[in-house]
This record gives sequence, C-alpha cells and structure tokens, in this order.
Amino acid sequence: MREKLQRFMMGRYGNDGLNRFLMIVALVCLVISLFGPSFFYMLGLIIMGYAYFRMFSRQTYKRALENQKFYQWEMKVKSAWNRKKKEFAQRKDYRIYKCPNCKQKIRVPKGRGKIAIVCRKCGTEFVRKS
Repeated sequence: MREKLQRFMMGRYGNDGLNRFLMIVALVCLVISLFGPSFFYMLGLIIMGYAYFRMFSRQTYKRALENQKFYQWEMKVKSAWNRKKKEFAQRKDYRIYKCPNCKQKIRVPKGRGKIAIVCRKCGTEFVRKS
C-alpha cells in the first residue's frame, strides 16, 4: 500500500507551508460553521479542496512560486507583529512620535516635560510633551 502511494505521489508537488496554513484555515472555518452560519462550511470545503489541488498538482514550479510568495507575506506579518510587540514592551519608559513631515517614528524618554524633538531623517523640529 505504501509503495502504491509513493508511486502515485511521484512527480506531484506534495505538502508545504502554504498547504499547512490552508488546512488550518479550513479547519477553523469548519469549526466556526458548527456554531455560526453555514457560509463558513462552504468556505472551509473550498479552501481544503484548493489545498488538495496544490498537493496533487504536477506543476511543481508554479506551486513553489506560490509557496515562496506565501513565505514572503508571512515574513512581513511576523516582522510587523514583532515591531508592535517591541513598541508595546517599551511603552513604560518611552513615548513614540511620528515626524509630521516624513512620518519617521521617533522614540523619546518619558517624564521630561515639553521637549523639542528633531527628526534625524529630515531635520524637522517639533515640540511635544514626553
């Protein structure tokens, strides 16, 4: 039986990071459909069908490109999350302002009263309470 499965999958794409993500999303949609509208049931089945289509596809180059784009998107999301987490951890000691001219984020220590802040990127000076 195992040999038959191996022969069947020969030349096919198989499983990757995007497929795992799609299967998790499909599972979440199916669980939501138990308590919510049946729209999520159909959405879960469609997503699962697409994941199986990708898994059994013989166009490995296209599937690899899709997976690469997914990993790029995932990296953007993770880096944005880590930036927000870092800002949240520093909220007790620092205030973060945006430059009104170039929108550069500037971190200043709290408890200094009104201070003149100079943007390092564009040189704009603005006054804020720290």
